[in-house]
Amino acid sequence: MKIQKIHTRNATFQKFIVLKTNRYKRHKYGEFFVEGVNNINEAIDMKWKVVSFIYSFEKTLSNWAQNCLKTIPAIINYELPNHLMDELSGKDESSELLAVIQMNPKDEMNQNISQKSPIFVLFDRPSNKGNLGSVLRSCDCFGIDELVITGHSVDIYDPDVIVSSMGAFFRTPFLQLSDNISIDNYIVNLKTQYPELVIIGTTPHEQRRISELDFTTPLLLLLGNETDGLNHYLSEKSDYMATIPMNEYSPTKSLNVSCAASILFYEIIRQRTYVIV
Repeated sequence: MKIQKIHTRNATFQKFIVLKTNRYKRHKYGEFFVEGVNNINEAIDMKWKVVSFIYSFEKTLSNWAQNCLKTIPAIINYELPNHLMDELSGKDESSELLAVIQMNPKDEMNQNISQKSPIFVLFDRPSNKGNLGSVLRSCDCFGIDELVITGHSVDIYDPDVIVSSMGAFFRTPFLQLSDNISIDNYIVNLKTQYPELVIIGTTPHEQRRISELDFTTPLLLLLGNETDGLNHYLSEKSDYMATIPMNEYSPTKSLNVSCAASILFYEIIRQRTYVIV
Protein backbone atom coordinates (compact mmCIF):
# COMPACT_ATOMS: atom_id res chain seq x y z
CA MET A 1 0.00 0.00 0.00
CA LYS A 2 1.45 3.34 -1.06
CA ILE A 3 1.54 5.98 1.69
CA GLN A 4 2.42 9.65 1.27
CA LYS A 5 3.18 12.02 4.12
CA ILE A 6 1.98 15.62 3.80
CA HIS A 7 3.42 18.34 6.04
CA THR A 8 2.19 21.51 4.31
CA ARG A 9 -0.80 22.83 2.39
CA ASN A 10 0.65 21.52 -0.85
CA ALA A 11 -1.15 20.71 -4.11
CA THR A 12 -2.42 17.38 -2.79
CA PHE A 13 -3.85 19.01 0.32
CA GLN A 14 -5.49 21.68 -1.85
CA LYS A 15 -7.13 18.89 -3.85
CA PHE A 16 -8.71 17.59 -0.63
CA ILE A 17 -10.05 21.09 0.03
CA VAL A 18 -11.62 21.41 -3.42
CA LEU A 19 -13.19 17.96 -3.14
CA LYS A 20 -14.94 19.29 -0.06
CA THR A 21 -15.89 22.71 -1.38
CA ASN A 22 -15.89 22.82 -5.19
CA ARG A 23 -18.68 21.07 -7.04
CA TYR A 24 -17.13 21.44 -10.49
CA LYS A 25 -13.74 20.04 -9.45
CA ARG A 26 -15.42 17.23 -7.52
CA HIS A 27 -17.13 15.99 -10.68
CA LYS A 28 -14.05 16.66 -12.82
CA TYR A 29 -12.00 14.32 -10.63
CA GLY A 30 -14.89 11.86 -10.25
CA GLU A 31 -14.15 11.70 -6.52
CA PHE A 32 -15.76 12.99 -3.34
CA PHE A 33 -14.93 13.50 0.30
CA VAL A 34 -16.40 11.37 3.11
CA GLU A 35 -16.21 11.87 6.85
CA GLY A 36 -17.71 9.93 9.75
CA VAL A 37 -17.45 6.34 10.93
CA ASN A 38 -20.97 5.43 9.81
CA ASN A 39 -20.55 6.92 6.34
CA ILE A 40 -17.16 5.29 5.77
CA ASN A 41 -18.49 1.93 6.98
CA GLU A 42 -21.47 2.16 4.64
CA ALA A 43 -19.25 3.09 1.69
CA ILE A 44 -17.12 0.03 2.38
CA ASP A 45 -20.08 -2.29 2.96
CA MET A 46 -21.76 -1.17 -0.26
CA LYS A 47 -18.53 -1.71 -2.26
CA TRP A 48 -17.84 1.90 -3.21
CA LYS A 49 -14.23 2.26 -4.33
CA VAL A 50 -11.95 3.90 -1.77
CA VAL A 51 -9.35 6.06 -3.52
CA SER A 52 -7.57 7.21 -0.36
CA PHE A 53 -7.73 7.23 3.40
CA ILE A 54 -6.45 10.34 5.19
CA TYR A 55 -5.32 10.25 8.82
CA SER A 56 -2.93 11.85 11.28
CA PHE A 57 0.59 10.54 11.86
CA GLU A 58 0.54 12.28 15.26
CA LYS A 59 -2.31 10.23 16.74
CA THR A 60 -2.75 6.61 17.74
CA LEU A 61 -5.56 5.25 15.59
CA SER A 62 -8.41 3.15 16.93
CA ASN A 63 -8.73 -0.53 16.09
CA TRP A 64 -11.50 0.37 13.65
CA ALA A 65 -9.32 2.84 11.73
CA GLN A 66 -6.33 0.51 11.72
CA ASN A 67 -8.51 -2.32 10.42
CA CYS A 68 -9.79 -0.11 7.57
CA LEU A 69 -6.24 0.73 6.58
CA LYS A 70 -5.16 -2.93 6.69
CA THR A 71 -8.14 -4.53 4.94
CA ILE A 72 -9.52 -1.98 2.46
CA PRO A 73 -7.43 -1.60 -0.71
CA ALA A 74 -6.92 2.05 -1.63
CA ILE A 75 -4.81 3.57 -4.39
CA ILE A 76 -2.82 5.74 -2.00
CA ASN A 77 -3.20 6.78 1.64
CA TYR A 78 -2.11 10.09 3.15
CA GLU A 79 -0.67 10.88 6.55
CA LEU A 80 -1.12 14.46 7.82
CA PRO A 81 -0.21 16.39 10.97
CA ASN A 82 -3.00 17.16 13.42
CA HIS A 83 -3.41 20.79 12.37
CA LEU A 84 -4.05 19.84 8.74
CA MET A 85 -6.52 17.14 9.82
CA ASP A 86 -8.30 19.80 11.89
CA GLU A 87 -8.51 22.01 8.81
CA LEU A 88 -9.99 19.21 6.68
CA SER A 89 -12.46 17.90 9.23
CA GLY A 90 -15.93 19.36 9.40
CA LYS A 91 -16.33 18.39 13.05
CA ASP A 92 -15.47 20.23 16.26
CA GLU A 93 -13.28 17.27 17.22
CA SER A 94 -11.46 16.11 14.10
CA SER A 95 -12.28 12.68 12.72
CA GLU A 96 -9.43 10.20 12.98
CA LEU A 97 -10.06 8.86 9.48
CA LEU A 98 -11.27 10.62 6.34
CA ALA A 99 -11.81 9.07 2.94
CA VAL A 100 -11.83 10.01 -0.73
CA ILE A 101 -14.32 7.83 -2.61
CA GLN A 102 -14.75 7.29 -6.33
CA MET A 103 -18.10 8.29 -7.86
CA ASN A 104 -20.09 5.35 -9.20
CA PRO A 105 -20.98 5.24 -12.91
CA LYS A 106 -24.66 6.02 -13.54
CA ASP A 107 -25.33 2.60 -15.06
CA GLU A 108 -24.33 0.93 -11.78
CA MET A 109 -26.68 2.91 -9.56
CA ASN A 110 -30.00 1.13 -10.16
CA GLN A 111 -29.05 -2.48 -10.82
CA ASN A 112 -31.14 -3.78 -7.91
CA ILE A 113 -34.51 -2.51 -9.19
CA SER A 114 -36.32 -5.69 -10.10
CA GLN A 115 -39.58 -5.86 -8.16
CA LYS A 116 -42.95 -5.74 -9.90
CA SER A 117 -44.17 -2.60 -8.18
CA PRO A 118 -41.18 -0.33 -7.56
CA ILE A 119 -41.22 3.11 -5.98
CA PHE A 120 -39.37 5.93 -7.73
CA VAL A 121 -39.06 9.39 -6.18
CA LEU A 122 -38.20 12.55 -8.09
CA PHE A 123 -36.98 15.54 -6.05
CA ASP A 124 -37.38 18.74 -8.08
CA ARG A 125 -34.39 21.11 -7.73
CA PRO A 126 -33.51 20.51 -4.06
CA SER A 127 -31.84 23.64 -2.73
CA ASN A 128 -30.95 22.64 0.84
CA LYS A 129 -28.17 20.15 1.58
CA GLY A 130 -29.72 18.99 4.83
CA ASN A 131 -33.08 18.37 3.20
CA LEU A 132 -31.55 16.30 0.42
CA GLY A 133 -29.58 14.26 2.94
CA SER A 134 -32.71 13.72 5.04
CA VAL A 135 -34.72 12.63 2.00
CA LEU A 136 -31.97 10.13 1.14
CA ARG A 137 -32.20 8.82 4.69
CA SER A 138 -35.99 8.42 4.43
CA CYS A 139 -35.63 6.73 1.03
CA ASP A 140 -33.38 4.15 2.62
CA CYS A 141 -35.63 3.69 5.68
CA PHE A 142 -38.76 3.09 3.56
CA GLY A 143 -37.16 1.06 0.77
CA ILE A 144 -37.49 3.56 -2.09
CA ASP A 145 -35.97 2.01 -5.22
CA GLU A 146 -34.48 5.13 -6.78
CA LEU A 147 -34.20 8.85 -6.07
CA VAL A 148 -34.04 11.20 -9.04
CA ILE A 149 -32.70 14.74 -8.59
CA THR A 150 -33.60 17.25 -11.29
CA GLY A 151 -32.49 20.64 -12.53
CA HIS A 152 -30.01 22.99 -10.90
CA SER A 153 -29.83 21.64 -7.38
CA VAL A 154 -27.40 21.16 -4.55
CA ASP A 155 -24.76 18.57 -5.35
CA ILE A 156 -25.69 15.16 -4.00
CA TYR A 157 -21.96 14.44 -3.53
CA ASP A 158 -21.53 17.47 -1.25
CA PRO A 159 -20.04 16.39 2.12
CA ASP A 160 -22.92 18.07 4.02
CA VAL A 161 -25.48 16.02 2.06
CA ILE A 162 -23.59 12.81 2.77
CA VAL A 163 -23.20 13.57 6.49
CA SER A 164 -26.90 14.40 6.89
CA SER A 165 -27.89 11.19 5.09
CA MET A 166 -26.34 9.16 7.96
CA GLY A 167 -24.94 6.58 5.54
CA ALA A 168 -28.09 6.28 3.41
CA PHE A 169 -26.31 8.01 0.53
CA PHE A 170 -24.38 4.81 -0.16
CA ARG A 171 -27.45 2.54 -0.05
CA THR A 172 -29.94 4.57 -2.09
CA PRO A 173 -29.70 4.37 -5.89
CA PHE A 174 -29.92 7.88 -7.34
CA LEU A 175 -29.93 9.57 -10.72
CA GLN A 176 -29.36 13.20 -11.69
CA LEU A 177 -31.33 14.69 -14.61
CA SER A 178 -30.46 18.19 -15.74
CA ASP A 179 -33.27 19.16 -18.15
CA ASN A 180 -36.84 18.44 -19.27
CA ILE A 181 -35.74 16.31 -22.22
CA SER A 182 -33.87 14.00 -19.84
CA ILE A 183 -36.91 13.87 -17.55
CA ASP A 184 -39.18 13.06 -20.51
CA ASN A 185 -36.91 10.22 -21.60
CA TYR A 186 -36.74 8.91 -18.06
CA ILE A 187 -40.53 8.83 -17.71
CA VAL A 188 -40.97 7.20 -21.13
CA ASN A 189 -38.50 4.48 -20.16
CA LEU A 190 -40.29 3.90 -16.85
CA LYS A 191 -43.68 3.62 -18.56
CA THR A 192 -42.24 1.19 -21.10
CA GLN A 193 -40.84 -0.97 -18.34
CA TYR A 194 -43.85 -0.55 -16.03
CA PRO A 195 -47.02 0.08 -18.11
CA GLU A 196 -49.14 0.51 -14.95
CA LEU A 197 -46.89 3.31 -13.64
CA VAL A 198 -48.77 6.10 -11.87
CA ILE A 199 -47.21 9.56 -11.49
CA ILE A 200 -48.27 11.42 -8.36
CA GLY A 201 -47.24 15.01 -7.74
CA THR A 202 -47.38 16.77 -4.39
CA THR A 203 -48.72 20.14 -3.34
CA PRO A 204 -49.58 21.97 -0.10
CA HIS A 205 -52.79 23.16 -1.73
CA GLU A 206 -56.01 21.21 -1.28
CA GLN A 207 -56.05 18.33 -3.78
CA ARG A 208 -56.49 14.57 -3.32
CA ARG A 209 -55.65 13.49 0.23
CA ILE A 210 -52.88 10.93 0.36
CA SER A 211 -55.19 8.39 2.01
CA GLU A 212 -57.55 8.64 -0.99
CA LEU A 213 -54.91 7.67 -3.55
CA ASP A 214 -53.73 4.20 -4.55
CA PHE A 215 -49.99 3.89 -3.94
CA THR A 216 -49.80 0.15 -4.58
CA THR A 217 -49.02 0.28 -8.31
CA PRO A 218 -45.59 1.05 -9.79
CA LEU A 219 -45.14 4.63 -8.67
CA LEU A 220 -43.25 7.79 -9.52
CA LEU A 221 -43.70 10.30 -6.68
CA LEU A 222 -42.77 13.92 -7.39
CA LEU A 223 -41.48 16.15 -4.56
CA GLY A 224 -41.30 19.90 -5.05
CA ASN A 225 -38.54 22.41 -4.42
CA GLU A 226 -38.41 23.75 -0.85
CA THR A 227 -39.34 27.31 -1.86
CA ASP A 228 -41.26 27.06 -5.13
CA GLY A 229 -42.88 23.66 -4.82
CA LEU A 230 -43.33 21.39 -7.81
CA ASN A 231 -42.81 23.25 -11.08
CA HIS A 232 -45.62 23.53 -13.61
CA TYR A 233 -43.95 21.20 -16.09
CA LEU A 234 -43.86 18.34 -13.58
CA SER A 235 -47.34 19.10 -12.26
CA GLU A 236 -48.64 18.63 -15.81
CA LYS A 237 -46.90 15.24 -15.96
CA SER A 238 -48.76 14.05 -12.85
CA ASP A 239 -51.77 11.74 -13.02
CA TYR A 240 -52.85 13.03 -9.60
CA MET A 241 -51.79 15.76 -7.18
CA ALA A 242 -51.55 14.64 -3.57
CA THR A 243 -51.98 16.66 -0.38
CA ILE A 244 -51.04 15.81 3.19
CA PRO A 245 -54.04 16.88 5.31
CA MET A 246 -53.19 19.47 7.94
CA ASN A 247 -54.87 21.30 10.78
CA GLU A 248 -57.08 23.89 9.07
CA TYR A 249 -56.71 26.28 12.01
CA SER A 250 -52.92 26.29 11.98
CA PRO A 251 -51.16 29.30 10.40
CA THR A 252 -48.53 26.83 9.12
CA LYS A 253 -49.67 25.81 5.65
CA SER A 254 -46.88 23.53 4.53
CA LEU A 255 -44.30 21.09 5.87
CA ASN A 256 -40.57 20.96 5.39
CA VAL A 257 -40.00 18.84 2.29
CA SER A 258 -38.05 16.15 4.14
CA CYS A 259 -40.83 15.84 6.74
CA ALA A 260 -43.46 15.69 3.99
CA ALA A 261 -41.42 13.04 2.15
CA SER A 262 -41.33 10.81 5.24
CA ILE A 263 -45.12 11.07 5.67
CA LEU A 264 -45.69 10.27 1.99
CA PHE A 265 -43.29 7.32 2.10
CA TYR A 266 -45.01 5.98 5.20
CA GLU A 267 -48.41 6.11 3.49
CA ILE A 268 -47.01 4.30 0.47
CA ILE A 269 -45.59 1.50 2.60
CA ARG A 270 -48.70 1.39 4.81
CA GLN A 271 -50.89 0.76 1.78
CA ARG A 272 -48.54 -1.90 0.45
CA THR A 273 -48.34 -3.65 3.82
CA TYR A 274 -51.90 -3.46 5.13
CA VAL A 275 -55.33 -3.75 3.59
CA ILE A 276 -56.80 -0.31 2.89
CA VAL A 277 -60.16 0.08 4.65
